[in-house]
Amino acid sequence: MKVVIKSLRVDMEVKNRGVEFEVRSPGGERQIGDLYLSKAGLTWCRGKCTRAKGKPVSWEEFIRYMENR
Repeated sequence: MKVVIKSLRVDMEVKNRGVEFEVRSPGGERQIGDLYLSKAGLTWCRGKCTRAKGKPVSWEEFIRYMENR
């Protein structure tokens, strides 16, 4: 995968607006989606959908998922 930071609006800690990562196919020719990280959690947006239509997950849910893998 090719992951690119599209917008870096971070001080020392992630604020409400968060950080946006663009995820592309290994060669970079196709956008797979965007991943948003914020204080509230993570939001995955497949393809070119908007953040509002993405799938949010809280940090607690993400941690629980990762620890149970």
